[in-house]
Amino acid sequence: MKLFTVMFFYVLLLGIYTPPSLSDGPPLQDVCPMAPQGERKLFMNGFLCKHPSTILASDFKTLLLNHAGKLDNMVRSSTNIITAAEFPGLNTLGMSMARTDIDPYGLVLPHSHPRASEMMFVHDGSVLAGFFDTTGKLFQKRLCKGDVFIFPRGLVHFIMNYGFRLATTFSVLNSQNPGVVGITHAMFAPDSDVVEGLVARMMKFREMEISDNKTTDFPWTS
Repeated sequence: MKLFTVMFFYVLLLGIYTPPSLSDGPPLQDVCPMAPQGERKLFMNGFLCKHPSTILASDFKTLLLNHAGKLDNMVRSSTNIITAAEFPGLNTLGMSMARTDIDPYGLVLPHSHPRASEMMFVHDGSVLAGFFDTTGKLFQKRLCKGDVFIFPRGLVHFIMNYGFRLATTFSVLNSQNPGVVGITHAMFAPDSDVVEGLVARMMKFREMEISDNKTTDFPWTS
């Protein structure tokens, strides 16, 4: 009986002190646009807020996702992630945004976001999107304009153009600083032969027919 009582209180305390969500914590006030660099007096986990009397409507508008990025690179794609560091109005709201543009036969190399899940909306064109779970199972779907796909937090994922014209996607991530871990760029130069070989092998995904929840071997291991 005594052991049961101890275990009960242990479970109770664990439930009380375990964070209720894996996303950023909730804000403690209505709005908190990031303070300009000159107003920051200390280092903290996040950004200091502007003084309430200086908050403007323009703090909550951005033009940073209006245009496609440069596509003249090896992977023929561009991703622009906007966090609270670039868009002050996002501070303390637990979210960031991204725009990805991919030329035909282009792709976004495998990467992960250690602090956020990603919800991707296909704005134009068609793409092939997929992620690997921790057992190595590949979840992959072809997406068309208007489709939405989820990349779970921390899992390696990729996107490639599945059509014959520019594809554009917009994403929302549930952290104001999601982080990006590039699987290849963490170990090799972006223009190395290893990365070039991976790009060529990943193109095999375009020809793969994978039913829902079916396990498949990695094309780059064969």
